[in-house]
Order: sequence, then structure tokens, then C-alpha cells
Amino acid sequence: MRALVGLWRWRHNPLRRKTDLVEAWVACAAVLLIAVAAPLAGLAIGGASRDALLQSVREQREVRHEVTGTVVRKVSRPPVDPDPETSSARDRHSRVLAEWIAPDGTAHSGTVLAALESPDPGDRFRLWTDERGQVVGRPLDGATASTHAALAGIGAAVAVTGLVEGARRIVVWRIVLRRYDRWDQAWEKAGPDWGRTGTGS
Repeated sequence: MRALVGLWRWRHNPLRRKTDLVEAWVACAAVLLIAVAAPLAGLAIGGASRDALLQSVREQREVRHEVTGTVVRKVSRPPVDPDPETSSARDRHSRVLAEWIAPDGTAHSGTVLAALESPDPGDRFRLWTDERGQVVGRPLDGATASTHAALAGIGAAVAVTGLVEGARRIVVWRIVLRRYDRWDQAWEKAGPDWGRTGTGS
């Protein structure tokens, strides 16, 4: 908005320099680019990310299967993890020795994390495996995929805005440098006679 006001203000001003108009037009172009290019980039990147993530969701759902595990016994906890980010996720689960049947019908056992606060032998819980019964992570769900795609779109829009604003600042910086150079040249011409009485008469 300031760019448009600046353009209007400088339209017929007798003190207007060419660089003032260039600076105002650059600001106006930057505003238009931010208003148009940033949302378009956000929509394009967000849409592409969403399509890719939803395809990944479909693929993961085809190869990952939810099965029921049975607790054999609780396994002692590993030493305390000093990293709060990894330890907080682990604290909500218990390490257990469990048995489960894979989608292909084979029996498996191993130490896994179970979403049980106090597991007892015989307790049942859900876990995800591949076709051969190897434990895998839970597949990505559609809501999480959409959230990640939205964040990617917002990030792209912010990046475009930053690039346009950065380019505008570089152009304005170059304009100001040229303006200072011209002032220096004008000062060198007028400097020796500056302040003398009768100069130019």
C-alpha cells in the first residue's frame, strides 16, 4: 500500500528524482508479486506435496498391516535417556517381549514397544508389521499428510515472499548507492566554491 501511495505522491512533484520513481515502481512490483506469486507458489507446492503424501499413505497401507501382539513378559527399561524429546515418547510405551502372527500366517516374537502402561503376561496390544511379520512404524494417516502438505505450502509462500522482499531490498540498496554517488559528484563540483561570497556572480 505504501508503494502505491508513494507512486501517487511522486507523480507531479517538482523535487522528484528518477530514482524516486524507480524505487516506487520496484516497491509496487514487489507488492504485486507477493500478492500473486506467493499464494500461487503455496498452492502449487502444497498441492504437489499433498498428492505425493497421499500416494505414500496408500502405498504404506498396502504393505503395512495391523496385527495383535500378546505380551510374554515385560522387559526391563534401558538406562534413562537424557534427551527429553526421545525419552518423552518412550515413556508412554512399555518394552515387552511379545508374540504375534504375521499376515502370511507365520509366528514371530521379539522385543517391541507396546502402548501399555503396566503390561502383564497375556495382555494384548496392536502393532504394525510388514507382510513377513517384521515390526514397522505405523503408516502415515491422511490428516497428518494434509497437515504436512499445508505446512509445505505455507513454507513455499513464505519463501517466495522472502525472495521477493530480498530482491526489492537489493534493488533499493543499489539505487541508494547510485544516489549517494551522484551526490558525491555534485558535491565535488560545488565544493570548492561552497560558501564563498560572490561565487557565481
